[in-house]
Amino acid sequence: MSSTEQYLIQERPYYRATADEVELFEAAYAARMPVMLKGPTGCGKTRFVEYMAWKLKRPLITVACNEDMTASDLVGRFLLDASGTRWQDGPLTLAARIGAICYLDEVVEARQDTTVVIHPLTDHRRTLPLDKKGELVHAHPDFQLVISYNPGYQNLLKDLKQSTKQRFGALDFGYPETAVEVDVVSHETGIDPKIAEKLVQIAHRARNLKGHGLDEGISTRLLVYAGHLIAKGIEPRAACMMTLVRPLTDDPDMRDTLDAAVATFF
Repeated sequence: MSSTEQYLIQERPYYRATADEVELFEAAYAARMPVMLKGPTGCGKTRFVEYMAWKLKRPLITVACNEDMTASDLVGRFLLDASGTRWQDGPLTLAARIGAICYLDEVVEARQDTTVVIHPLTDHRRTLPLDKKGELVHAHPDFQLVISYNPGYQNLLKDLKQSTKQRFGALDFGYPETAVEVDVVSHETGIDPKIAEKLVQIAHRARNLKGHGLDEGISTRLLVYAGHLIAKGIEPRAACMMTLVRPLTDDPDMRDTLDAAVATFF
């Protein structure tokens, strides 16, 4: 299997558009514009990128960013083996070479000195200098860079520089409207839509508590987790406790509040 083929998404990911994000992304890709996806955790940003990669028939290379990630983790490094030293491309370099969509998930988690390496790929140059190797990689014509982050977590220490932000077009993501979210949860888990609607209503109550004891509301991803447990025969209240309450908070009073919301529907 070639490098390109192994990164192709073979089956259509299930994604429900909430506005004109699909058309906007298609236009951005046609212009090879770098795109930034902004929205809360678990709201569908990654699924959207997977769907668009499938729709555009482009390979997708995803990098989960973290605070320990170095520039070498992105671009590549020399490795020692039995034959001596050899160069191994990092995911960003590989994507640039083969014309993949490179998706840097939660890019704000990476150190700012690491994210600077993407700058030459996000303007008219579309190049990636491999300083250690003495090579200048010219991005494949089909290459596109996509990043995501959660604006709710940004602060003075964790935010993108303006010099980085202004290299991207941006799409805002939020949790879907009720009918769409119910459909997503029901489709992903196989549970009855009426049960899915109860889960979504619990999520709405929790999201109203963001900034009032909760750092983040219940995500669509967590609703899907709850639905999977219910589909496996777990009692709904126990499923909700495991997936919708315990992951969000350790505060006893907040847990009681969330438990009460669950008890209202189950």
